[in-house]
Amino acid sequence: MLKRNRYMDRGTCLVWVFGDYADYFQNRVTLQLIAKGKALASELGTRVGVVVLGEDIGQYVMEYVAHGADVIYAADNNALKDYDVELFTAVAASWVEIFRPEIFLAGATAFGRELFPRIAKRLRTGLSADCVALEIDRETGAFVQTTPAFGGDLLADVVTPVMRPQMATVHPGIFRELPHDPFALAELIHPPLPNLPERKIEVVRRRKEKARRASLTDAGVVIVGGKGVGSRANFDKLFQLAELLGGEVGATRPAVNAGWAGEERLLGQTGKSVRPRLLITIGTSGALQYTAGIRGSETVIAVNRDHSAPIFGLADLGIVGDADRILSLLIEELNRRL
Repeated sequence: MLKRNRYMDRGTCLVWVFGDYADYFQNRVTLQLIAKGKALASELGTRVGVVVLGEDIGQYVMEYVAHGADVIYAADNNALKDYDVELFTAVAASWVEIFRPEIFLAGATAFGRELFPRIAKRLRTGLSADCVALEIDRETGAFVQTTPAFGGDLLADVVTPVMRPQMATVHPGIFRELPHDPFALAELIHPPLPNLPERKIEVVRRRKEKARRASLTDAGVVIVGGKGVGSRANFDKLFQLAELLGGEVGATRPAVNAGWAGEERLLGQTGKSVRPRLLITIGTSGALQYTAGIRGSETVIAVNRDHSAPIFGLADLGIVGDADRILSLLIEELNRRL
């Protein structure tokens, strides 16, 4: 349910999330960021708000409220029916200047990666991209944004000491969304729209892609292969193992570069982040740019022939051995038992 009211005083909602609902039922990153935003807001003694732009957006507004949003800043307008980066930038930047949030978050999706740098440029503030952690420093009160740096070899803690808002894009799958609460309440605000720039792109028609299997970010079991798997033929065994376990297959950058898997299966800094119940990582060394995408996994089993591989430091169970042999044994045993 929504409780309508006039504008709140400035500064009463300091943490914002941009609502990316284009592929709502597959893309849960906005819900994940609302949950994290709510935790950050609690530490700052404020509330979490969600910005929603478009036409006929009521169903998405209600979903964001049910998943924890305290305030909704909405523009339900025909001019915003089709996404246009220049129009969305103009509206978001204008509203930031009115309400002055301290923190502004979006998913590190194609949408967020296109829109947020433009908003940051318009507002003359900083932006931390592809973050893997967000925290409030309890001693200083600073908003600390953790992001891979130097090609993923290091994790850097970034703060924006002066300019506001502090903006960040975050990988899907890093945080857990809150349970759906159909009785939740939120304040609904319709701020004024600025003078919108002339639309340069016209949408002629839309066509949905054919339905695919569950995405990596939703899978309960994920099997990941790296360059240590050894060959395309061996990598194909990961799909056999995943089918037996009812899971999905992911890949590291070296495996994708070798042509064993498509870009859509990439995990890590420049790919997806996952939080499965079980993750089996085979032939992966444990580089930071990869492990940044799997740290939310409940149980990690690692297979590598090098007993000193960094991946074993993250694993709950480590197996030292040849990837091909262990894959074959796992598939054989599962086939026998199932």
